[in-house]
Amino acid sequence: MTSLTNPLVQVENLSKVYEGRRSLANRLTGVEPFSVRAVNDVSFHVDRGEILGLIGESGCGKSTLGRAVLRLHEPTAGRVLFDGTDVTALSAGALKDMRRRMQIVFQDPYASLNPRSTVADIVGLPLRLHGLAASRSEMRDQVVGILEKVGLNAAHLDRYPHQFSGGQRQRIGIARALISHPEFIVCDEPVSALDVSIQAQIIQLLLELKDEMGLTYLFISHDISVIGYLSNRVAVMYLGEIVEMGPASDVLARPRHPYTQSLMSAVPDVDAPGHHQRVRLTGDLPSPLDPPPGCKFHTRCPLATDACKHAAPVPEEVSPGHRVACHRLHENLSVLETASRAEGC
Repeated sequence: MTSLTNPLVQVENLSKVYEGRRSLANRLTGVEPFSVRAVNDVSFHVDRGEILGLIGESGCGKSTLGRAVLRLHEPTAGRVLFDGTDVTALSAGALKDMRRRMQIVFQDPYASLNPRSTVADIVGLPLRLHGLAASRSEMRDQVVGILEKVGLNAAHLDRYPHQFSGGQRQRIGIARALISHPEFIVCDEPVSALDVSIQAQIIQLLLELKDEMGLTYLFISHDISVIGYLSNRVAVMYLGEIVEMGPASDVLARPRHPYTQSLMSAVPDVDAPGHHQRVRLTGDLPSPLDPPPGCKFHTRCPLATDACKHAAPVPEEVSPGHRVACHRLHENLSVLETASRAEGC
């Protein structure tokens, strides 16, 4: 393992399994209820003040991982250390106190806001829950202060979510996450539901707030361009497991896992339009109800061998802080070269 410089969050062997309910039909037929291993034995750390980008296809488990880190979803196994405290071992009361320091910005800026509450009530809720305001007027002043930080103002206090645009609603969600002055924020695809022009504004806002308030982010996205722009380090997730992780400049410039290479090939090359080579993976992401044995990527990987079908690869460090889980790691193979040879045939 790479030595940690200044970890705020340490995730150790975290797993999340969803168990299906045993119905009457199951009992009568003897069929066992299904289980879904959404996150499987994942370990990583987030240093204080950094942005760790988590990327992968829809359904790979990245949102579940982010919520399990905060115990919004209860982990099945493993543990999460926040500033040295084992979050997974906290009682309900202690966890409530810890939540003031760990917050989340959700993907959908409309579904995550109570349509029956005003902005003042939505943003002020953490202050009430944690007793962070001595009076109603103090609470209102704090809400106005955080609204101004995210680009809104006191005129918006008594309005309802449906009276705002998507970008404004996301600013309200960010204000709610920040009003308790947390140290760690899980950003769960916070710009994917927004127009491209608004995405840029929200990304810039998150960067400014990080510097101003000394925040640490776990930034979840399926957009590798956004991850590359924001992140200090990148973790690539596939079917509940991290297959590659390291400094963003290294992982994105020199991806070593075939899955990361295929993701990078999907990014348009503006410097050489018309000459960009794309690797199109065959098949869909396998179902987490019945994941393939061995390396979970072998069913779609053009480099897969028989060994990949039977044994899961062990992550190896290829350069300082850059770890990859692939059986063919040391063969210097590229999915782009393999695709080219296949097309030539």
